[in-house]
Amino acid sequence: MTKVAVVLAGCGVFDGAEIYESVLTLLNLETRSIDYQCFAPDMEQMHVINHLSGEVAEGESRNVLVEAARITRGNIKNLVEANADDFDALIIPGGFGAAKNLSDFAVKGSDCSIQADLLKFAQTMKTASKPIGMICIAPAMAARIFGEGVECTIGNDADTAAAIESMGAKHITCPVSECHVDSKNKLVTTPAYMLAGKITEAAAGINRLVHEVLEMTP
Repeated sequence: MTKVAVVLAGCGVFDGAEIYESVLTLLNLETRSIDYQCFAPDMEQMHVINHLSGEVAEGESRNVLVEAARITRGNIKNLVEANADDFDALIIPGGFGAAKNLSDFAVKGSDCSIQADLLKFAQTMKTASKPIGMICIAPAMAARIFGEGVECTIGNDADTAAAIESMGAKHITCPVSECHVDSKNKLVTTPAYMLAGKITEAAAGINRLVHEVLEMTP
């Protein structure tokens, strides 16, 4: 039976995993009767954002794994426990947590690095030729995982695309309802809320991404 690992970056668009993108991913997997396990790194998130005001909540700290457990109703494991031998594919939803917690792209841009547990797991999946799906801003990590020449999309944001290309990846412009498939690297990416104005738009692209990822599983 196919099993997919889903890595979350916390809970909330501005400082964690984008909740709609995360739930749409899990819904698509369940609709296809695909088994999955969610993971998140056990670490303090970069900062906490008040999602009502959009301001940094000074003096407040939260744990990425504990926050991600809100989305999964507690069914989640520490990312350090993820074993590539147990999974056929990996999907990483977006949200600024992908650029703040799973990586430091939000701070360092093209000089960014990837959280160590995620990098190890993702690169092991890549080496085993198992497909990876990356949603929204998550593809900003693609070059660090796959190396130069990897193709990915974050939609059409010029500045983010330029940073991605300066790391050695090739950015492909893509509409919100579609996904881009890099068959050579077995990487599937979709813009989701980099472009989406409503949940149905994000859902269309995520549905395509899940489909394409599963098509590449053994």
